[in-house]
Amino acid sequence: MRSVVQLCSVIAVTLLATNLLFTQESPDSNRRVAGGGITVPDWQGKVDANAERAGQTVNDAKLSREGNALHVTTGPAITYWNQKNVAKGEYTVSATFTEPKFMNLNTHPHPYGIVIAGNDMGTERQSYVYCAAYGNGKFIVRGFGPDPFQLNGRGEANPAVHIAAGVGQPVTQEIAMEVKGDKVSCIINGTVVKTLDKSELVVPGKLKSTDGVYGIRFAHNTEATVTDLKVTKP
Repeated sequence: MRSVVQLCSVIAVTLLATNLLFTQESPDSNRRVAGGGITVPDWQGKVDANAERAGQTVNDAKLSREGNALHVTTGPAITYWNQKNVAKGEYTVSATFTEPKFMNLNTHPHPYGIVIAGNDMGTERQSYVYCAAYGNGKFIVRGFGPDPFQLNGRGEANPAVHIAAGVGQPVTQEIAMEVKGDKVSCIINGTVVKTLDKSELVVPGKLKSTDGVYGIRFAHNTEATVTDLKVTKP
């Protein structure tokens, strides 16, 4: 009898955990940001293909400048870049991302981060790779070439990634992508959390090159500021 009770308890806990995971990963519908668009000179953006098919554009998200910070509010998932921002050879692109109110526009954590290796940006052939952090201690490395390709599944936990104290609380991440030798690394808060071989990335259907435009990437229904976006050479 005790074994039956224990088995039932295990099944109940498993079902509860599965339900919680499903709830966390259930997609929110894309918001439309009032007063959206791009007001930062020389910057451009492109929403993801599924949002485009639904009739959404860069005007359903918002990129503005507030002092020294870029302020992003989404809307559909979107990538922003300035065509003048190009990195070649060996380099590190980095920035500080601050989510002032964790999960204030969504029901589960959504990521934001650094884009590198952008080519044919703004077209159907665009390709790039990005490293992004969630405010719950996870990160994701993903790309488009032009179809999306996953490099660490739907994300994974790492103790280097900061965790918000709670919903509505601030959380800050220092995010970087480094190209060095034959490696490409995702670095969060000073820790290398993922390293990939260039030979794994620069192939048909993924990147055209690790040289290219750099920028920022935001998932849908997310708000954060970006400061100190820069490229440094070794």
